[in-house]
Amino acid sequence: MKDRIKQQLDFLLEIDKEKNIFRQTHLSGHGRAENDAEHAWHMAIAAYLLAEYSNEPVDVGKVLIMCLIHDIVEIDAGDTYAYDPEGKKTQHLREEMAKNRIFSILPEDQRADMMAIFDEFEANETAEAHFAHAMDNLQPLILNDSNNGSDWKAHGVTAAQVYGRQGTTKTGSEILYRVTDEIIRSNIEKGNLPEN
Repeated sequence: MKDRIKQQLDFLLEIDKEKNIFRQTHLSGHGRAENDAEHAWHMAIAAYLLAEYSNEPVDVGKVLIMCLIHDIVEIDAGDTYAYDPEGKKTQHLREEMAKNRIFSILPEDQRADMMAIFDEFEANETAEAHFAHAMDNLQPLILNDSNNGSDWKAHGVTAAQVYGRQGTTKTGSEILYRVTDEIIRSNIEKGNLPEN
């Protein structure tokens, strides 16, 4: 087997491990905890379907790749819960180390390309990154909503925390932020999200 193909297949096998990284968010209808690969797949489909609501025109193909690779680093770094201030303190360092190891499996040109896309997502400065972040926020929000806020309740998450995270949704899509606001307000009214 040629070295390039072997590296590519080795990478594909390595990222299969993402299916074993479980998140705090549960599948709709009170299902089991979702894994990172399911989260990424769901985000990518959402990005394709909802791209018309981006604040700016985006390269949908690039957004899809961002969605699909943004959590690959959690194979080594583990999942950091969105509302975990202690985990956030070391997240960047853990994920940088993971990025360097995991993407180094690829041939040099693809390694550089994938790392650049990952870094673009992390920097959150382009229209594509803004929209991918909006998808990263919207996906668990709709699952929490479908589960009557059970994951928020389990972790004592407040409406203020959810609104704080959703600020990046607004940067990617004003329209989807309005939808987010409706979902949050509905969960406040239902008692699923305390205001403070």
